This record gives sequence, structure tokens and C-alpha cells, in this order.
Amino acid sequence: VTFKVCSPLMWHSKLSVFFTMILLFTYLFYCLNGYCDSLPRPQQLGAYNASQVVREQLSDLSNSDAPSNNISIANNFGSKKFPQAIIIGVKKGGTRALLEFLRIHPDVRAVGSEPHFFDRFYEKGLDWYRNLMPRTLEGQITMEKTPSYFITKEAPRRVFSMSRHTKLIVVVRDPVTRAVSDYTQTLSKSPGLPSFQSLAFRNATTGLIDTSWSAVRIGIYAKHLENWLRFFPLSRLLFVSGERLVTDPAGEMGRVQDFLGLKRVVTDKHFYFNQTKGFPCLKKPEGSSRPRCLGKSKGRPHPQISSEVLHRLRDFYRPFNLKFYQMTGHNFGWD
Repeated sequence: VTFKVCSPLMWHSKLSVFFTMILLFTYLFYCLNGYCDSLPRPQQLGAYNASQVVREQLSDLSNSDAPSNNISIANNFGSKKFPQAIIIGVKKGGTRALLEFLRIHPDVRAVGSEPHFFDRFYEKGLDWYRNLMPRTLEGQITMEKTPSYFITKEAPRRVFSMSRHTKLIVVVRDPVTRAVSDYTQTLSKSPGLPSFQSLAFRNATTGLIDTSWSAVRIGIYAKHLENWLRFFPLSRLLFVSGERLVTDPAGEMGRVQDFLGLKRVVTDKHFYFNQTKGFPCLKKPEGSSRPRCLGKSKGRPHPQISSEVLHRLRDFYRPFNLKFYQMTGHNFGWD
């Protein structure tokens, strides 16, 4: 009987072929199941460990507005939870900017669109709401934003029923400027809209303000806050300055990250000021061809409104603003 002895070089060659075949079959398996685009490329791994790779892949999935039934490797990781923090207001205050800035953070997972669960779709139930949430890993927090919650009478009780520990973020802005911005947005969708003055005043002669107009009503922050304080202590709410979010985004983001119990990952290195739009944009991410700015609907030029109309509106808001400063313990300097 003759035995054939394989040299070490031959064994090395066979082992190489064996491992190559394993890698090839693994790759084909993932591709056939639609996973190829989700897998990290070798050059992207660098100094990252496996946990970081999973987090980044999950971040890409949950920060997109793609349908939830898309096949992705991230679907095998994490779980869907109720949001631990919600941006509850206010409309035209800077909520979209805040959410986009937060989504840079690796430990924040957020719903892209506004769920409107606590004001419009509450009858669908909490299971439906939780299913809208992105999957998160241990140590990550789930978030959503719906600015109309702040002015919805039933919302505080409903959020409290879900969890009394929910953290609430309110982005506020000079109510006069906010009202004009609100009107500008509506005007862009309905060009035949009456003038700002005719909508803001019940009686132009007496200067009586029409508080039934939503653009005016939203800016009475103290009234809406009273409703939330019936269910949540002030310590559960963070008030973000919409003005400072523009002039000092990194500073305001530092406050937000502290409030959420996150490491200060989002800093001034992430921002640059866009002179055309008039607000900060995110610097170009690695591997991207352009920086990330908010859409065309943000930073619209406001229509010309007489100074007298704005002055009357400012006089109307002044006592409400002062009360809001007292309630929050913060002077926003709108007067």
C-alpha cells in the first residue's frame, strides 16, 4: 500500500481554496437574500469593532423613510420600543432641524416622519404605535417628533399613560416670528390666502387679536405648557431655543444631549452656516458628495408685513411670554 504524503505547501493551498469557497458561498447566500447592500465593505471596517458596525447599519435603516418591510440585515438586531423621548413642539420652531441634528448621534434612533399618534391616530392603539418605531440596541434611545402634540389637549394624558418617564423636548421660538413663518408655509401651499393682517386681527381698528387662528394660538406657550405640567414635572421637559439652534447649534445640542443622558458626540465640528438658507447645515458626511441641509420648505423668505401689525402682535404676546419665562425659569429674550 502506497501512501501519498502532501507537502505543507499543498496543505496550505487546499486550506486557502477551502476558506475561499466558504467566503464565496456566504457572500452568495447574503446576496440572494438581498443583504449585499447592508453588509459593511472591508475598507469601511477600519478600527471599528463588530458592535459599532451593527449600530451603523441599524442607524442607516432606522434613519431612513423606507418602508418597514424592506429586507435588511439590521432587521435581525435590536427590538422595537416605545420612545423614551419625544419632540412635542412647536410647529415652525425648529423641530425638524433638531431631529436631523440628533440623528447624527449613534445612540439615537428616530422615526423619520411624524407619527401623529397622540393627536390623530390614538385609536389605533399602542401596539400600532410601537411598530412604527425603529429597532434599537441596548444603550440606544428611541425618539419621534410631532410638533402638534404640544397644543393638543389630550396629548399629555395619553403620553403619561404610555410612560410617565417619557422625556419631552419643546423647541420654542419668538411667537411673532413663528406666526409669520407659519403663515408663510400656508401661503406657499395656498397662494390665494388672505393677508396676514386680516387673519391675525378680529378687528383691525381696535387691534383685537384673533386667538382662534392657529398661527396665533400656537404661540401662547404658557397656556399649552400648563396642560403638560398637570401630568409631567418640569424636570421631564427641556425647552430648546429655536433662535440659539440657528446661532449656536452645537451649544444647544450639548444641552439636548445632556438632557437625554447621551455623550456629547454632536459638536461644532458637525455644523457650518449656510448663508443662502440662513441657518446651519450639517457638514458633508464621509463618503458623501455634498453636505446635508434641510429641504426647500425650510428657510423660505417671509412676506413683507407692516411694522405696526408686528408691534401689536408683540404687545399681545408680551404677558404670555413673561409667564412662560417664569414657568420655565428661562428668559428667551423675545421682548
